[in-house]
Amino acid sequence: MIKLALLASGNGTNVQQIAEYFKDSEDVKVELVIVNKKDAYVRQRARNLGIDEVYYDRNSFYNTNIVLEMLEKRGIDYIVLAGFLWLIPNNLIKSYNNRIINIHPALLPKYGGKGMYGYNVHKAVIENKEKESGITIHYVNERYDEGQIIFQAKCYILPNDTADDLASKIHLLEKEYFPKVIESVVVSQ
Repeated sequence: MIKLALLASGNGTNVQQIAEYFKDSEDVKVELVIVNKKDAYVRQRARNLGIDEVYYDRNSFYNTNIVLEMLEKRGIDYIVLAGFLWLIPNNLIKSYNNRIINIHPALLPKYGGKGMYGYNVHKAVIENKEKESGITIHYVNERYDEGQIIFQAKCYILPNDTADDLASKIHLLEKEYFPKVIESVVVSQ
C-alpha cells in the first residue's frame, strides 16, 4: 500500500477530492493531512473524512526534523501539496526527492513563483489577456514552481472571462486530473 501525506493551508477542496478518489483504492491510501494554519478548514475536512491531521507551526516545519521524522514513522511514500503555500524545506526535498508532487493553477513556467497562487494567478492571467491557462502538476524542488513538469491541461479563456470565471475552469481541471495524475505517478514508480 502506497501511503500519501497531503499538505494543505486552506479550505481543503483538493484534499477532499484526492481523499475521495483514493477512498476505496487497494493501492493508495491518504494516510495523513499536514496543515500549517491552526484555523484552516481543511483540518475539519480531514476529520470528517476520517484522516489524521496534524498542525505544525513555521518554526517546527523549517527549523526541526519533526515533520520528516513523523513522515518516516508513518511510512509515508509520497507527499502531495494540495493548496500548501510554504516553500518545502531541504530536509524534505532530499528525503523525498521526486516524491513530492504539487499542482499549480497556471501553465508553468508562466505565472509561477513566490506569491503566485490561487486568485493572484487568475487575476494576472486575465490582466495579461492570455488566451489560455490551465494546470501544471509537477515535482517539487527547492524553488517555487520550478520542479520537473509531470502533466499539464489547458483551458481556453474567452474575451469576457473574469478571474472568477477562470478560477472555475481551473477548479474543474484540478478535480478531473489531479487525483488521476497522482495515481499514475505513485503506482508506476
